[in-house]
Amino acid sequence: MKITSAELKVMATRRSQYPTDLKNEFLLVGRSNVGKSSFINTLLGRKSLARTSSHPGKTQTLNFYLVNDDFYLIDVPGYGYAETSKKTRAKFGKMIEEYLETRKELKRVFMIIDFRHKPTEDDILMYNFLKYYNLPVTIVATKSDKIGSSKREKCKKQITDTLDLVVGDDLVIFSSISKEGKNEILKKLEDLIIDTI
Repeated sequence: MKITSAELKVMATRRSQYPTDLKNEFLLVGRSNVGKSSFINTLLGRKSLARTSSHPGKTQTLNFYLVNDDFYLIDVPGYGYAETSKKTRAKFGKMIEEYLETRKELKRVFMIIDFRHKPTEDDILMYNFLKYYNLPVTIVATKSDKIGSSKREKCKKQITDTLDLVVGDDLVIFSSISKEGKNEILKKLEDLIIDTI
């Protein structure tokens, strides 16, 4: 898949604000500061379409990025950031739950985690939450350029064992620096879109 256009089309906090054009949608979830914005920018070949920040917790809406005028990538608020208030966390949770419960256009979830670390309790909770809704998930393990080749298998096993991936879910190793995994994700998106035509 070649990315020819990408724009932030809608910023939503509730169902009535979602796009109504029935295009395929792919959700991106991950802890604050895990590299979701860098993942979006790398995937779409844009430097600053998604704003990266040294201060986690910047995303506070469901951000619908229209890609190739054909499908949406949706960035949601990061989870697990300690400084986010309980009230705000509850609001984010409700916002994401409302989306997951009602959205027929959602084809797959890309869950971003840090390849270098064992998945956290929050990661496990999020994965189980997605499985509760029977959603297909691709785990995207970012920052792979920071892991030496001798440690890769150990890191992969640590992720798949901790999350206990179900059949049909998969793991893609990714780096916004080396672009590892970029073509694999684009091919996956392309195949999923073709499947729904």
